Amino acid sequence: MKSLLKSAASLIVLGFIAACATTSAPPSAAPAPTAQEAQAFVEAAERELATQGEFEAHTAWVYATYINHDTEWLQQRADAAGTEMRVRLASGAARFADVEMPAEVRRKLNLLRLALTLPAPGRPGAADELAQITTRLSSTYSTGRISVGGREYRLDELESLLRTERNPARIAEIWTKWHAIATPMRNDYPRLVEIANEGARELGYPNLADYWLSNYDMPPQEMSREVDRLWGQMQPFYEQLHCYVRGKLNARYGDAVQPATGPIRADLLGNMWAQEWGNISDIVGPPSRRTYDLSRTLQARNTTAVQLTEIGERFYTSLGLAELPDTFWERSQLVHPRDRDVVCHASAWDLDSKDDLRIKMCINIDADNFQTVHHELGHNYYQRAYKNQPTLFQGGAHDGFHEAIGDFAALNATPEYLVRIGMLRQAQLPSADADNALLMRQALDKIAFLPFALSMEQWRWGVFRGEITPANYNSAWWQIRRRYQGVVPPTERPADAFDPGAKYHIANNVSYLRYFLARVLQFQFYEAACRQAGWEGPLHRCTVYGNTEVGARLNAMLEMGQSRPWPDALEAFTGTRQMDGSSMVHYFQPLMTWLEEQNRGKQCTWSPT
Repeated sequence: MKSLLKSAASLIVLGFIAACATTSAPPSAAPAPTAQEAQAFVEAAERELATQGEFEAHTAWVYATYINHDTEWLQQRADAAGTEMRVRLASGAARFADVEMPAEVRRKLNLLRLALTLPAPGRPGAADELAQITTRLSSTYSTGRISVGGREYRLDELESLLRTERNPARIAEIWTKWHAIATPMRNDYPRLVEIANEGARELGYPNLADYWLSNYDMPPQEMSREVDRLWGQMQPFYEQLHCYVRGKLNARYGDAVQPATGPIRADLLGNMWAQEWGNISDIVGPPSRRTYDLSRTLQARNTTAVQLTEIGERFYTSLGLAELPDTFWERSQLVHPRDRDVVCHASAWDLDSKDDLRIKMCINIDADNFQTVHHELGHNYYQRAYKNQPTLFQGGAHDGFHEAIGDFAALNATPEYLVRIGMLRQAQLPSADADNALLMRQALDKIAFLPFALSMEQWRWGVFRGEITPANYNSAWWQIRRRYQGVVPPTERPADAFDPGAKYHIANNVSYLRYFLARVLQFQFYEAACRQAGWEGPLHRCTVYGNTEVGARLNAMLEMGQSRPWPDALEAFTGTRQMDGSSMVHYFQPLMTWLEEQNRGKQCTWSPT
């Protein structure tokens, strides 16, 4: 890369000398860039990205697993250097916008332009200022502590409390105190938006929202319409689920805590952000004579974090995929260390684009973490599958694909799967009359999540586009969540609150549209896999555990990485080129029919604004 810049500088100097040597001829125009130059630029960029990316990954790992002043300093420096490099490469890629070239080179140049989460402008100091803000936001979130009942709690401990706490006053206290930790972020977030929007404009995008939405092989406006279409397929189901759950909460807590009509109090849903409601399945049912408690089973067996992770690995190896490398087990963080602050939010890591795969979690032994382990390992197996692709193609077909693979694996964790891996006995296998209970547990997580994900992004898109101003950050947050989710906060929110920052993906600037898309795609992958395996029973009972033919076809899609537009990858495994919520509808249809019967005569709406 340095030699290319040096050559360009030399041409400029020589051109200036020639112009001064004579006044009889006008200076010649700079030669137009060529396809050969574009190819050379891409090759140099990939080498630089590979080297810098490995350095950044190791720096980020140390920061995330050992948070202190010094690792924050290192993280800021690495972020700033990486942002400056990617801004420079993105700007360089724009030079070739009008050059005819092979499709592969054009795709790599487009990916270079979209390689930043928060693009800093090119002016001196901008990347460093942005890195300081992002590190400060991340540390505020990850080191947050609150006191409840005279004891100090970390977030992962608070989440465990909310799973089983049923005293509404205590629930409101936990919720309110956690959201208060984000208040200091309110001072930093507007500046972050200002800098990142400036960077997006320099790259040719009107704002950061359009920049993010351009990363899906279609124009931003078309992608927004696609999201609306997919939500429209599942919105009727969510309305029925909301109506039923609200009735059950009203029966449990009474009108003074949860009215029988209108929105639901967000903290009563068993999750700090009301994004998944499965933790209140004991309240909402439906009851079944023959069901099982996976958390209790795991705990009764004294399952360790390592053993739980090994169970997840065995799902993938049963499909014919290779075991994880020894270094995975040596270097992963599976439990919260006793002696330091760490980022507990579960994540999967590929530190060298080869074989240094890891997950970072603070595993609790329960059904939720059983699912999460399957999910995170899906990232690792995707990362390993595309490791032989060029650097710029080492990614998911789009970010929703990456999230969907592990969730597809977790959908296979059916009662039949648990019997096959020895977690349940055949005699414990739930009969058909338990299906609504099993489907309800899934719907409380999968369906309830969809409008939360939309709310997250609708709020950020509005902020990035200037439609939501800093003075209205918090009020707009709750207006949007009421409109899409039908939820409200349990307490009056103070004027200086910044409740969005109490969610990891806001504080750490992680796009959330990927998770919405993943909810759709995982069911498409699942139905396609079950069809390939010849499954003939109810879709929600299917497992492809042990089917190496499905594994081979799945891995063929994973190996494509980001080398082709996502419809090509989708078609390779499912046979269709369009994301489609109909697989999700098929999966939950028995429960939908049951919910409509339960809700007959009820007013299943809430005031949306």
